[in-house]
Amino acid sequence: MLYIGIMSGTSLDGIDISLVDIDPQCRLVASQYVPMPPHLKQDLLSLCSSGADEIHRAALAEQQWARLAAQGVSKLLAETNTSVKLVRAIGSHGQTIRHEPTLGFTVQIGSPALLTELTGICVVTDFRSRDIAAGGQGAPLVPAFHEMLFQHQEKPCAILNIGGFSNVSLLAEQHDTYGFDCGPGNVLMDAWIQHKKNSPYDKNGEWGASGTVNKALLDEMLLEPFFATQGPKSTGRELFNLAWLQRLLAKQNKIPDQDVQATLSELTAQTIAQSISLAQENSKAVWVCGGGAHNKDLLSRLSRLLPDCTVASTDSLGISADWMEAMAFAWLAHCCLEGIPSNKPAVTGASGLRILGAIYPA
Repeated sequence: MLYIGIMSGTSLDGIDISLVDIDPQCRLVASQYVPMPPHLKQDLLSLCSSGADEIHRAALAEQQWARLAAQGVSKLLAETNTSVKLVRAIGSHGQTIRHEPTLGFTVQIGSPALLTELTGICVVTDFRSRDIAAGGQGAPLVPAFHEMLFQHQEKPCAILNIGGFSNVSLLAEQHDTYGFDCGPGNVLMDAWIQHKKNSPYDKNGEWGASGTVNKALLDEMLLEPFFATQGPKSTGRELFNLAWLQRLLAKQNKIPDQDVQATLSELTAQTIAQSISLAQENSKAVWVCGGGAHNKDLLSRLSRLLPDCTVASTDSLGISADWMEAMAFAWLAHCCLEGIPSNKPAVTGASGLRILGAIYPA
């Protein structure tokens, strides 16, 4: 019951690859991180908005992505001395380049046919489209996985994933699992520090911690209509990006760069805390995974805003914060092959349970 999960998130920093034993309860066996080459990162980022010759550029980019992922899979199997024959399937999320559920579509590229050919392993992919076809948001998809993985954890609690964007799974004994996208995770903080300091991300949130929150800018950002809507809801780079931030900065007097970073950290923290408090006010704990789990400044702000909650990384539970999403897509591949519905209609807004994924047999 070995599966491989591949996740490449909106931060575009690299590809996470996990080797997972599904039986009896989804255990991480090994992992591999493949950094995204700068040229491919730029190519993928450019595909997140309209431009010339998009189909041609997307076709070339997804071939590069698949070859990079296949190299990572081969290295992972070699390092763990695991035969290809022992891996039932790869669950590949691919790389999201557009997410427009209100228009009825989402696009993840990753050339699954090529990935199957290069690895010799069955690939399950395109997990979001069926949920959207059923009237859902196609995101977030991890709440069903979180429900299974954290079934013995004290409830009510929240599982918070902070990648490029933040999403939350709310687990309780008395009602079905609920969840939604809260808004920006690292995406704006990353964009700002890349723009101003040519650094890929704010390590440990140190730059953000050195600044002071600008209330006028924060209040302006919080006026974004997305934050006032109730779930089901999801978002992406189509809304929150550097251009969005720069439009709002143009309305303000000159703000020191580090204060902008501090304000972006506060925006992420406040929108997450508000989302959790409104949807599940008696949460005992917020368990954090994703890259944002390493941002000490962000976690400190969350702890201040949620004083009655334990706010900590899932690492403290023995569940790797860095590999959670990659593990989820290994599990989603298993569900697809076993004919198990894996969306949560209460989360996505779909009209019912659906089996998610498209299968490319080896």
